[in-house]
Amino acid sequence: MKTKHLFPAVALALITLAGCEGKKEAAMTSGIDLTNLDTTAVRGADFFQYACGGWMQKHPLTDEYARFGSFDLLAENNREQLKGLIAEIAANQAEQGTVAQKIGDIYNLAMDSVKLNTEGMEPIKADLERLAAIKDKAGIINAMAELSGSAYFAFYVGADIMDSKTNIFQLYQGGLSLGEKEYYLDNDDATTNIRNQFKEHVVKMFQLAGFDEATARKNMEAVMEIETRIARASFSAVEQRDPAANYHKMTLDALKKDIPGIDWDAYLAALGVKGVTELNVSQVEPVKEAEKIINTLPMDKQIAYLQWKLIDEAASYLSDDFVAQNFEFYGKVLSGKKEQQPRWKRAVNTVNGVLGEAVGQMYVEKYFPAVAKERMVQLVKNLQESLADRIRNLEWMGDSTKAKAIEKLDAFYVKVGYPDKWRDYTGLNIERDSYWANIKRANKFELAYMLDKAGKPVDRDEWHMTPQTVNAYYNPTTNEICFPAGILQYPFFDMNADDAFNYGAIGVVIGHEMTHGFDDQGRQFDKEGNLKDWWTAEDAERFKERAQVMVNFFDSIQVLPGLHANGSLTLGENIADHGGLQVSFQAFKKATAAAPLPVVDGFTPEQRFFLSYAGVWAGNIRDEQIRLQTKSDPHSLGRWRVNGALPQIGAWYEAFGITENDPMYLAPEKRVSIW
Repeated sequence: MKTKHLFPAVALALITLAGCEGKKEAAMTSGIDLTNLDTTAVRGADFFQYACGGWMQKHPLTDEYARFGSFDLLAENNREQLKGLIAEIAANQAEQGTVAQKIGDIYNLAMDSVKLNTEGMEPIKADLERLAAIKDKAGIINAMAELSGSAYFAFYVGADIMDSKTNIFQLYQGGLSLGEKEYYLDNDDATTNIRNQFKEHVVKMFQLAGFDEATARKNMEAVMEIETRIARASFSAVEQRDPAANYHKMTLDALKKDIPGIDWDAYLAALGVKGVTELNVSQVEPVKEAEKIINTLPMDKQIAYLQWKLIDEAASYLSDDFVAQNFEFYGKVLSGKKEQQPRWKRAVNTVNGVLGEAVGQMYVEKYFPAVAKERMVQLVKNLQESLADRIRNLEWMGDSTKAKAIEKLDAFYVKVGYPDKWRDYTGLNIERDSYWANIKRANKFELAYMLDKAGKPVDRDEWHMTPQTVNAYYNPTTNEICFPAGILQYPFFDMNADDAFNYGAIGVVIGHEMTHGFDDQGRQFDKEGNLKDWWTAEDAERFKERAQVMVNFFDSIQVLPGLHANGSLTLGENIADHGGLQVSFQAFKKATAAAPLPVVDGFTPEQRFFLSYAGVWAGNIRDEQIRLQTKSDPHSLGRWRVNGALPQIGAWYEAFGITENDPMYLAPEKRVSIW
């Protein structure tokens, strides 16, 4: 979920079937792979291990991964399919200017290790020299625009959360190579070690770019000084989850008056955005701190910082020594990976990033059957009905809030599979000069595409994920739920499996995305996507009290020795998991009421529902990745999306006979009860 932008709420979610008729269900499989279970584990002590232990043993972490789970396995399968499509195109010479030429040339440049290693740092040399020649603030402003929002602070164009039908230019905090402020400010041993290794990484990268060690170390100190100052002023990941606190709409004239030390006319002109008369400054304090830095620090420190941002951004597209050192820190130190992905995977990822919808169009034509989309649309309707029923029967919510909640639910805009209209890549020019030069062109193409939206109506038909993506999302400003084709496959959906399996996997994720419209963030937006309070004061207070139970429960979970989960950061996703389970289980029971499913392989249909859900989160993970995700990811770790979510669900206790003697047992009065 891109909470910093209040953009699509990504669920790592699923997809597909609406119930089949009873006479057809009898011929269907259970969908449960018994070898994925660990039947030596005690269900009520560690359900994650019980449901996923076999899968985890069959899929040990390879050196390439810091985390590998069901999502990653499906993504690997999808990537193999994409490789086949892309490599076939790249093997032939296509006409200049065609999509095929662009796909083929980008892939071939990424794969050409001889050319990349011969060039070394040459592709960024001229840019480094231009930055070194900066003499004044005007030069800094131009450089900030050239670096597309990676230095000092960032920008984007998206829906105005108080006027959701209109796109607005927005500033927000940025400029931190390590992403989260805690990496610069916390002093525990693990964080200090990461920070020290980051410093050495910066030095080594400057040296690869042609700087002597003394200069490289001096430049690193400048980078740390600037990024630490920005970090102190920045909002934490939790603070960024409050929509109202991250909204400061003002006129351009007011911005000039409030933050006068930046030439905003020159900045906007350098970006190429036109006609901006008002904008939103998501977080004012870090932008003001950037203003102070720009106006007070010596020019040599500013140049070092800007050069670092260029090197850091370009590293993945340069010679192998840059790529290896980049991986050494971001891959090994931050995530715990032991080896980088093979070149072909990185090449496919780049093509996906540069020409995502063009690749997606090829993908769905070959791999996405129309029947899957039809079934998915029907299943979404079933889940909507179930959520509406649950809302109507809530004891803690008043009638007026219920009515508006159902209005919002009915107004959901549902996207399945792929967009109705594909993106036009005519304006993207791909040449055979250098890999990095083409990444720069692609960045400028994307930048122009985004900035052109400023002041224009929001296009509800635009997709914020490519069709081949293994994921799903809810977007509060358009009140939409989206399920790309890439995730409409096993283990999220199985055309041959019965409703117990498909409602437990796909159904829960659909319910998860729907519930995002009513989680602690989503509930603050009305059916039109505007930040507007449609709750009575009493109902809002009751919601907060119930949500706090979820916060407290996850805060108590120790994910590593001395490191606890962050219940406030993960609240929205945890609420969505909770709602998804409740809504989909009810829909499943309704769908099978007339023709109950049999016991299969010793498991009741209710048990298979929960085993299917748990299987979605099967995975192994390294300690370094656990620490990284706990600091920055609004999703709970996979283990706790099972062991933290299921103890709140009464039907799970009934299905598996969980009693107060089981370690996972929670007394009914201590369980979360929201949707």
